[in-house]
Amino acid sequence: MLNVTVEKISGVLTFKCSGRLVRGDETTILCAAIHQQERELNLDLSEVTAIDAGGIGALVSLQAAGLYLRLINPTPTVREVLRLTKLDSVFEVLATEPSNSSSASDLGLAPSLESSYAV
Repeated sequence: MLNVTVEKISGVLTFKCSGRLVRGDETTILCAAIHQQERELNLDLSEVTAIDAGGIGALVSLQAAGLYLRLINPTPTVREVLRLTKLDSVFEVLATEPSNSSSASDLGLAPSLESSYAV
């Protein structure tokens, strides 16, 4: 299962992902959440326990669709997959996340974005 929560950090929406980023409902809900938002997004991957070709494909598809994705603090497993696929040179990968966070309700986000997404 993948949980995605939304918050604003340093003026950019951050999607905090927790769980498995794999083919199926998990990638579908991540894509749906991201497509509702801005063109520049941070993905906090510090709690992602697994990623497969479907998860990688979702990230690549979103980048190809014109979204600028910044991958924040990927776990060693995710970082290794990015390295092996050479996608660590395609995405901006940061070891820490920016500061100055605001809650979703402070941002006037739609009610559907004020809570976590989970499958």
